[in-house]
Amino acid sequence: MRGYPDATLDELSATIAVARLVLGPKMHLQAPPNLVDGEFARMLRAGIDDWGGVSPVTADHVNPERPWPQIDVLAEHCHREGFELRERLTVYPRYVHDEEAWIDPRVAPFVQALAGPDGRASAATKPQGQSWQEPDAAQTSGRDDLHVTIDTEGRRQDQRGDAGSVYGDWVAIGEQVSEDARRRGSALGAIPGQRQSIRPEVSSALLAAANDPAALTDEQALTLFEAMPGAEIDALAQVADDVRRDTVGETVTYVVNRNINFTNVCYTGCRFCAFAQRRTDADAYSLSLAEVGERAAQAWDAGATEVCMQGGIHPDLPGTAYFELAAQTKRSAPGLHLHAFSPMEVMNGVARTGLSIEDWLLRAKESGVDSLPGTAAEILDDDVRWILTKGKLPTAQWIEVVTTAHRLGIRTTSTMMYGHVDTPAHWVAHLRLLARLQGETGGFTEFVPLPFVHHNSPIYLAGVARPGPTEQENRAVHAMARLLLHGRIDNIQASWVKLGVDGVRQVLQGGVNDLGGTLMEETISRMAGSEHGSRKSVDELEAIPAGIGRPSRQRTTDYRQVMAERVAAARRRVATLPLA
Repeated sequence: MRGYPDATLDELSATIAVARLVLGPKMHLQAPPNLVDGEFARMLRAGIDDWGGVSPVTADHVNPERPWPQIDVLAEHCHREGFELRERLTVYPRYVHDEEAWIDPRVAPFVQALAGPDGRASAATKPQGQSWQEPDAAQTSGRDDLHVTIDTEGRRQDQRGDAGSVYGDWVAIGEQVSEDARRRGSALGAIPGQRQSIRPEVSSALLAAANDPAALTDEQALTLFEAMPGAEIDALAQVADDVRRDTVGETVTYVVNRNINFTNVCYTGCRFCAFAQRRTDADAYSLSLAEVGERAAQAWDAGATEVCMQGGIHPDLPGTAYFELAAQTKRSAPGLHLHAFSPMEVMNGVARTGLSIEDWLLRAKESGVDSLPGTAAEILDDDVRWILTKGKLPTAQWIEVVTTAHRLGIRTTSTMMYGHVDTPAHWVAHLRLLARLQGETGGFTEFVPLPFVHHNSPIYLAGVARPGPTEQENRAVHAMARLLLHGRIDNIQASWVKLGVDGVRQVLQGGVNDLGGTLMEETISRMAGSEHGSRKSVDELEAIPAGIGRPSRQRTTDYRQVMAERVAAARRRVATLPLA
């Protein structure tokens, strides 16, 4: 910069004016008052609404030759242009009023002590020193019995407390949804009539799928995704089930596990999520390390071989907390497989610790993490992800996390949430991407299609997303996953929490070979409005495939044989649920 002349006042005022036009009336724009050569009125007319920090008693150490103007002089110039000069705090008023989301709880009392009712600095307040209080070790707080009472009481609030502001402009968001997505059917829409015959293009694609599933073209895949109810979807399910039988046999597998969602406090603002709460919301909770350890020990006593652990992106949670959670779980139940932390949580830990993805994952592995859930995938298309999540985790970052994990010997699952603002073209691309990644790393243990649960989802309540997939789409997605992932990912799982028993039995006859887990507790789908419960015993799980004549077998997280002692413990103790 030293070799270039200073910007002229014409250039500065033009930049301010363009910034105001581009960024809009809500954006705060500053101009340093000691660098405008007394042209205060010009900057105000260009569009600034803030002078930044002004300190007449200290020098501008960057520009010591440019003294700050006196406050009363600056106030007079503002008055001449029809403005009132007011002192603000370091944070602007809107953030003072919304301190829950924006201000660290340790700092908030100091801010409030200096703020007036309008969020600006209070002229009547004389600053006084206050004691700094570091928080105590994390304690269980809030609605910590949600894992039980979600099934008996339900939600206490329809939406999180900041639902009116956290998600953005719903009208503008809705305009980003493609016409193809708008035309899709839904779980609440009219059901097309049952076809008695199969269209020629569908018949041709089915023949190609039966001969070589992995060689299906995108055009053939899209044709099959649009199979109509009746003869077409039944034929697709049959082809997929034949491939399933040849690949993994008749036995349906399941894992005895417990979900531990250690907090639902999260300020990310994903537009589809009904789980996330603010600290002060009626349904918010956080679990202490001791409580997490106790729940892990209960799971082991109940016969579990796995704990699946995920949580909200809590603003007070340090990046090392994930390591502490993992270590506590292993101390409490050393024999459990710890399936923990989504790629979004990994990136949160990376950002907070400053570690690389690889180093963070190595620390997590050393702390006790055995595998990662491949959640936070939603649809691996950044246009769709922006609508659903405000771009919280770009596709490239999701890929980087899972492929790095695979390279380090940490296996992951893979998922796809469908039936919201997406189309079959997105599903084909998503499945193709997973197949390619599996060909490169071999690290995915399974694929789990996740139907969008709409009832309490903000994006549905705002009228942007459709109310979940149709029955036909559920059958098509599970069947096509079997076909498009053939030779890559052998295990296709159905979510009984989202589909219910009848829905699972349908897809078990269309390519699916796994039921997921007993769960013991489940709050994410239940908070979204799923109506199929949050836990199942071994007997209840085994009754699902038995109802269609299929045998079942308990498995480990990585689909190996379970020790006899664990099998016996699960049958002995899971009947004692619910776990408190």
